[in-house]
Amino acid sequence: MAKAKRLIEENLKVIDAVIELVDARIPVSSTNPMIAALLGEKPSVIVLNKADLADPAALELWKAYYRNRGRHVIALNSKDGRGIKQLIQAVHKMAEPKLAHWRARGLKNRPVRTIILGIPNVGKSTLINRLAGRNVAKTADRPGETKGKQWVHLSDSLDLLDTPGVLWPKLEDQRSAKRLAATGAISDAVFDMQEVVTELISELSVRYPEALARRFKLDRLDEDPALTVVRIGRNRGCVVAGGTVDMEKTYKLIIKEYREGRIGAISLDWPGEFEGKDND
Repeated sequence: MAKAKRLIEENLKVIDAVIELVDARIPVSSTNPMIAALLGEKPSVIVLNKADLADPAALELWKAYYRNRGRHVIALNSKDGRGIKQLIQAVHKMAEPKLAHWRARGLKNRPVRTIILGIPNVGKSTLINRLAGRNVAKTADRPGETKGKQWVHLSDSLDLLDTPGVLWPKLEDQRSAKRLAATGAISDAVFDMQEVVTELISELSVRYPEALARRFKLDRLDEDPALTVVRIGRNRGCVVAGGTVDMEKTYKLIIKEYREGRIGAISLDWPGEFEGKDND
């Protein structure tokens, strides 16, 4: 974290506009509050990535949430490119005052310089490749694959500085930590799968009961989410000799189906939970 902070501070002075990338399903949980402090007055746009996996109603509320706080905001899906054109336009618009200043001083026009900041596994490499129109950044389902900084020439009018995605979020809020684990921002090896899946099912039972019941063919949802997890495992055939449910297999099944959007377009963070908190 300290190394990433120093790297960003050293390079921000040559950056014209910043792209802050978050997971559209958990915008606040997937934000490192340190980024706002680092940016200061630097022009920036918050990008709600993986928008196709988020609840459309929540997405609209989040866009309003950030706009009300004076932020530029764009929802996109970097895998299929929806929203990319609007992002490029926004970056150029934010950088124009600085470039105009350069031109007024008689200096040669140059490409806009941008940087993408975000925690691991929110889709930075996929977005960079989409912006470049070619594979210039390594992508992986595991967090923290970018190892060092590199300049990427996106076009004649846009250069991008890629940096390691090691700006880990604050994990003091256990609710946010579990949501980060559920979406894959935290490595599966470092969290309690039972705890995360049980909490996920608890949240889905409250906000998305129909989608949950439909996906796993449940005739009812138990008051105890742990019992719902067991019934999901049994319905999906995750059983071992003697008819006992294989809980480990069930946890992995539920996590996989949530991350792939198979349960539905689902948001875990909602603006009402964060009103009054200093997350912008």
